[in-house]
Amino acid sequence: MSTAAPHSTGQDRLWSVDEHLEDVLTAIRPLEPIELHLLDAQGCVLVEDVTVPVSLPPFDNSSMDGYAVRVADIAGASEEFPAALEVVGDVAAGQAGRLHVGPGQAARIMTGAPLPPGAEAVVPVEWTDGGLGEGPVDGMRARSLAPEGATGHVRVHRPAEARAHVRAQGSDVRAGDRALEAGTVLGPPQIALLAAIGRGTVRVRPRPRVVVLSTGSELVQPGEELADGQIYDSNSFALTAAARDAGAIAYRVGAVADDADTLRSTVDDQLVRADLMVTTGGVSVGAYDVVKEALAHAGDEDEPGSGVEFRKLAMQPGKPQGFGTIGPDHIPLLALPGNPVSSYVSFELFVRPAIRTLMGLTDVHRPTTRATLGADRALTSPRGRRQFLRGSYADGTVRPVGGAGSHLVAALAHADALIVVPEDAESVEPGDEVEVVLLG
Repeated sequence: MSTAAPHSTGQDRLWSVDEHLEDVLTAIRPLEPIELHLLDAQGCVLVEDVTVPVSLPPFDNSSMDGYAVRVADIAGASEEFPAALEVVGDVAAGQAGRLHVGPGQAARIMTGAPLPPGAEAVVPVEWTDGGLGEGPVDGMRARSLAPEGATGHVRVHRPAEARAHVRAQGSDVRAGDRALEAGTVLGPPQIALLAAIGRGTVRVRPRPRVVVLSTGSELVQPGEELADGQIYDSNSFALTAAARDAGAIAYRVGAVADDADTLRSTVDDQLVRADLMVTTGGVSVGAYDVVKEALAHAGDEDEPGSGVEFRKLAMQPGKPQGFGTIGPDHIPLLALPGNPVSSYVSFELFVRPAIRTLMGLTDVHRPTTRATLGADRALTSPRGRRQFLRGSYADGTVRPVGGAGSHLVAALAHADALIVVPEDAESVEPGDEVEVVLLG
C-alpha cells in the first residue's frame, strides 16, 4: 500500500488527513468494465464514447395533430376566405406506406407521423374546420365526387411557412455524432438517449458493492425495545444510505457483538458480495475495541499482503481510523470510529472518494467553496488538528449547527455542509472566510 510519506507503522505516528486519503485512493483501482442492459446500467459510468448510429428523429415528422399541406395552397388563407383542400388520406405514427400530397391536397397527420412526400408544412387541426366535409361544394356532394382514395375536404383558416410544425430529420442528433462520452454517469435521461438510438446494452464500470457493518454489544435494531445501557444502531443505516447516495449498491449487516471471532466470521461471510467493506466502531484503544482485535493481523499468515492497519489521524472528529485489505481477493476495508458524527465525517472524507474511485470517476470528492462564517462567537479548534464542524450554507455564508461533540447526531441531520478549521488555526472569528465542504 502506497503512502504520501515514509513511515514505519501507522500506530506510532499521527497521520494527516491528506496522507490517509492518498493512501486509501492509491490502493484502490476502478472496477473492471462489463456489458450491461440499459436498466441494469443505471448509475454506472460509461467506459467508452457512444456514437449515434441513426439520426434522431430518423425522418421528418409532424409535431402536431393536423394536416400535411403544400405552402402555396394555403397562402392567404383566413377565417373569411379559408383554403379548401382535398384530404387524400391519413398518416399515422408508425405507418409504413406513404401518401403523396399534390396541389390542392392535404393529408390528415398524427403527431410523430412521417411527413408525406409533397407536403411542406403541417397546420394544426385547430387552424381548420376539422375536415367536416365543407369544401368547394356541400359536404355530401364533395365526398361523392372525390377521386379514389380521397376522404373528403378540409378548410384551412390560416397560412403557414415552410417546415412549420415539422420536426426535421437529425434535428436532435445526427448519425455519427457523439451521443455520450466516456465517464458519463448514466441517469434516466442518458438511458433514454441510448434507447432512442437503438442501444440495448452498454459497456460500463459496475456500481461498487459496499458492505456496511457496525460493532457493539450495546446496539439494538430500530423498532426493538431498549434495555438499560443499550442504544439504537444508527451508524449502519447512515453509512449504508451514504454509500447508496455515493452511487454504490450497499448492503447493511446487522450489528455485530463485541466478539473478535464473531466479527471475523461475519466479515469472511460477507466478502463474497463486497467490492469494499466498511466497519464502524471498535477502532480506538478501549478494552472492547473488537475491530482492532479481529482485523489488525487478519491475513498475515493466510493471505500475505492483506491486513488492516489502524492509525491516529490529525483530525477532529474521527481521530482513530483503519484501512487495509481483507481476504484472498484483497477487498479494501475502511474501519471508521463508532461515534455517529465521527463515522459520518470519516465516510464523507475517505469512503465516498473510495466508492467514486471504484466507479471510475475522476472527480471523487464533494465540492468545496469559500464562505463567510456567520456565528455569534469564535469557533475554537485544537492546534495541529483539522476540525470538521457541521454547518448550514446559503448565499455565501455558513453557520454552525449544533456543538462540536461527535455524538450529536441530531445536529448532523440539519447540516448540509462541513466547516473546515485548518491544522494551524486555534480559532476562527465571525466574519472570517472559511473552507466549506458542501454535502448536499
